[in-house]
Amino acid sequence: MQKRRLALFPFLPLMRTFNLVLVIALIAAVLSGCSGNPGEVKTVPAVVTSIADGDTIHVKLDGREEKVRFIGVNCTEIAHPDLNIKEQPYGREAAAYTKNRLLMKKVWLEFDAGQRDKYGRLLAYVWLGQPVSGSAQEARSKMFNAELLLKGYAQVMTVPPNVKYAGLFVELQREAQEAGRGLWGRAR
Repeated sequence: MQKRRLALFPFLPLMRTFNLVLVIALIAAVLSGCSGNPGEVKTVPAVVTSIADGDTIHVKLDGREEKVRFIGVNCTEIAHPDLNIKEQPYGREAAAYTKNRLLMKKVWLEFDAGQRDKYGRLLAYVWLGQPVSGSAQEARSKMFNAELLLKGYAQVMTVPPNVKYAGLFVELQREAQEAGRGLWGRAR
C-alpha cells in the first residue's frame, strides 16, 4: 500500500522536506530577531524621570507618567522591602548604571507585540538615539537593552510574543559571558 501511495503521489517526500525547511527558516527568522519590516522602527519619545531598578524606569510620555519594563533583559534585583524582595548580587550596580545612563535623558521607546505586562507596565526596547533601521549594528550602538547585556549588567529573558531582538540578545549575552563582563565576571 505504501508503494502504491508513493506511486500516486511521488511528490510527498519532497513536500515533507519543503515543510521541514520552511519550519526551520521560520524558527531561524524568529531567533535572529528578524522583523517583518526591516528598516522601519516605530518609536515614541519620552523623558526618563526616575529609575526603579536596573531594568525598570519611569518616563514622562505624552504628558503622563509611565512605568517601563525593558523587553528581553533581566537585571538582578535591588532590595524592595515593601515587596519582600531581597537584594541580589550585582543588582545595585545594574540600577546605578541605569540611573547614570538614563536619568533625565530623552529616550525613544519601541514596542513589540505585547505592549503591557500583567502589572500594567509598558514593555519597551529603550533607544538612546532615534533608530533608523533597527539593525543589529544599530541596536549594539543605540539600544540600552542591548548595552545592559553587552556590559554584563543583565541576562537575556525572552517572554513571547516580544521576541523581535531575541536572537541578537543571546549573541550579546554570549559576548559578555566570554569576556567575563559584569555579573559574568563574578560567576567565574
